[in-house]
Amino acid sequence: MPEGHTIHRLAEDYAKAFRADSSLRVTSPQGKFSDAAALLDRTPLRTTDAHGKHLFLGFGDPGHPEWVHIHLGLFGKVTFGPAPAPPPTDTVRLRLASDTAYVDLRGPTTCALITEPEKRAIHDRLGPDPLRPDAEPERAYRRISRSRTTIAALLMDQKVIAGVGNVYRAEVLFRHGIDPYRAGRDLTRAEWDAIWDDLVVLMREGVRNNRIDTVRPEHTPEAMGRPPRVDDHGGEVYVYRRANLPCHICGSGIRTVDLAARNLFWCPGCQRA
Repeated sequence: MPEGHTIHRLAEDYAKAFRADSSLRVTSPQGKFSDAAALLDRTPLRTTDAHGKHLFLGFGDPGHPEWVHIHLGLFGKVTFGPAPAPPPTDTVRLRLASDTAYVDLRGPTTCALITEPEKRAIHDRLGPDPLRPDAEPERAYRRISRSRTTIAALLMDQKVIAGVGNVYRAEVLFRHGIDPYRAGRDLTRAEWDAIWDDLVVLMREGVRNNRIDTVRPEHTPEAMGRPPRVDDHGGEVYVYRRANLPCHICGSGIRTVDLAARNLFWCPGCQRA
């Protein structure tokens, strides 16, 4: 499932490609979004928004836009391309097409036309997003500091903090030497502040570079004289998907275990209990 930086990057890309284009065509070749697409066809895309793993496209009146809510889930894909758009396949849930570009959405968990109150309800049930200017990290810490749940599980709970996925979860805990099994209530305020600030920086870089890189300058392949990571997810990381490989810092074998239906990665040497 894409992490929050990908969704914020998509919000920027949609806006860059289609904002205020009055000739925008909106269709649903698959048919599952046909009624809503017909209502939005030739309506300008005025604004885009993202919160955690939720993407919102605002059409029409800038003061009271019609919102398309998209959640990619595990199988959703977004494909941009230049005009002219090729004939769509019957798997395309939503296509936007202009004189210069097109974008196809396939296989999302959610693609729905919603009202402003419905959009607000989605925001209200999500935790603070490190990429949003209105984020309140204190709200996340209040929940974490009262919880017996592991910090590794809490970081993946979108009601606690929105947008963090398996990669950022594993990497930020490693970067701060925190045992992933530590209970949230045992995390100090200083540790939480450091984690939050680090996520803000790392995820902003993820938006800018469209990939996740988490190693510090002194641990890059060039600095350490090691081969670069070869992985279809791209990016240089410390522990994610490096099970049984030596830690870049202490040499311990990276461990993995299933936690809350996701693979947790950590270094037993650098992240001691």
